Amino acid sequence: METGVSKFNKFFYTWLMLFVVWLGFTTSFVPSEIITGVFLSFTIAVFSYKSFTQAGLKSLSPQRLVLMVKYFFVFVRALVKANLDVAKIVINPKLPINPGIVEFESKLTSSFARMILANSITLTPGTLTVDIIDNKFFIHWLYVTGTDQETVYKEIAKQFEDILVKIYN
Repeated sequence: METGVSKFNKFFYTWLMLFVVWLGFTTSFVPSEIITGVFLSFTIAVFSYKSFTQAGLKSLSPQRLVLMVKYFFVFVRALVKANLDVAKIVINPKLPINPGIVEFESKLTSSFARMILANSITLTPGTLTVDIIDNKFFIHWLYVTGTDQETVYKEIAKQFEDILVKIYN
């Protein structure tokens, strides 16, 4: 066993994920393409499963899948809202902005979950993850509304982290 997850579990998870990616790129269910995808994803999984994941198949539990779908919709909602806010500033440059770098501390214990949070923040217009040191996130924010960590956390990360804690901690 490696870090609580068997080699087979990690291998099978890697193989499954690579095959799903293959299907996503080919968008075809022609038997020859499916067979090719099974073979290629198996071959790649043989060589890469040790570094592909730490979670294995447990990350595909029904509860986690539901939370991942919920996270997707929360992210899309935040993305649309942030795009509209930044578009208003671009259309009307006289609107006040207050750029600055703020920080908050994350409750996430998994480095993978922190990476997802950092990328979600960066992909949302108006915010950019500048650095992460241990559990402290340093964010460039286009419109700083407050500098205390609790305000920053609520405005930038809480909606994402509330779900990520349930998925990855």
